[in-house]
Amino acid sequence: MRKADWDAVGAVEDGVVTNLEALAARYGDFAGAAAGQSACFEQWATEVSGDKDVLRWLADLPEDKQQPNLVFAAVRWHGVPAPGAYQALRDALINDKGDIRSTIMKRSTQTNEVGRLATLMPAFATVASERQPLALLEVGASAGLCLYPDRYDYDWRPVGRLTGSGGPELRCDVTGPMALPIAPIDVRWRGGIDLNPLELTDDDAMAWLSILVWPEQIDRRERLVDAIIIARQDPPQLVAGNLLDLLPTQIHAASEHGQVVVFHSAVIAYLDDQDRRTFSTLMRGLVDDGACRWVSNEAEDVLPDITRTAPSVRQDALHFILGVDGQAVARTHQHGAAMIWLERAALT
Repeated sequence: MRKADWDAVGAVEDGVVTNLEALAARYGDFAGAAAGQSACFEQWATEVSGDKDVLRWLADLPEDKQQPNLVFAAVRWHGVPAPGAYQALRDALINDKGDIRSTIMKRSTQTNEVGRLATLMPAFATVASERQPLALLEVGASAGLCLYPDRYDYDWRPVGRLTGSGGPELRCDVTGPMALPIAPIDVRWRGGIDLNPLELTDDDAMAWLSILVWPEQIDRRERLVDAIIIARQDPPQLVAGNLLDLLPTQIHAASEHGQVVVFHSAVIAYLDDQDRRTFSTLMRGLVDDGACRWVSNEAEDVLPDITRTAPSVRQDALHFILGVDGQAVARTHQHGAAMIWLERAALT
């Protein structure tokens, strides 16, 4: 859309003018992220970015509810087919009687992408190098499906494979000097913190997790089914609340079971800038005090103090930064399909 077209465009909520140009850019960025992964979402996001009527509808939502993943999942929840034509999505939003908006307001994007374990596992193996049992504490845990790295086999191509878990295999294309884990890690405790932890036995909640998977990605949906089966056999200890408030007490509880590893993936992006800085400072202090180790996996603009420790060269498809104790060790794909282990990533 031309700049001149935007000058007269705005949406007013409580007297505040919402910048539709920024909202259009958000959907344009999402279209770029979906390219090569979901033709449907790429098209939908591209069309939304230039559709003033749909942008006005979206601008009436709170900013944290305008995210493409959430909106697209909500329209699919209410019957819009995907893959499918953009016109069906447009009609559903413009003609919504409140049902789609209600779903957007009460739900969130708690994807629990277990494919990311293929990139997290080498970091877990690094902090478990002394053969200590681990107590895993995930912030933003959702249903806790990513708390089972020891229940999967891994194929890190072409570095090598790790087998023996008895579970499904996760695959990841690797470049760089990643050390191949020689044995499954020993996890003695699994817990998590989430504002709205999902109950594994709640079929409605599990169906929502499934609808969050991008339409064409059948393999991700199959992984989700496997992950739910695995987690239901040994449910994690999840608590509801703010991670900044609960972290110290949960770390203390976990410490009775082994070396505590606090980790998160695509979660801290949902905090505002001040809370991100507070979280990073808190985690660095806990690591310095020996209370825990810290494994982070976030988009590169989320925790800039960690991103600054990575070489500046980037690849568009690998825009997450994997960190251990505040130091970048790899660039990773958002769903765990690939990673570049950094040359200077030497950790103790």
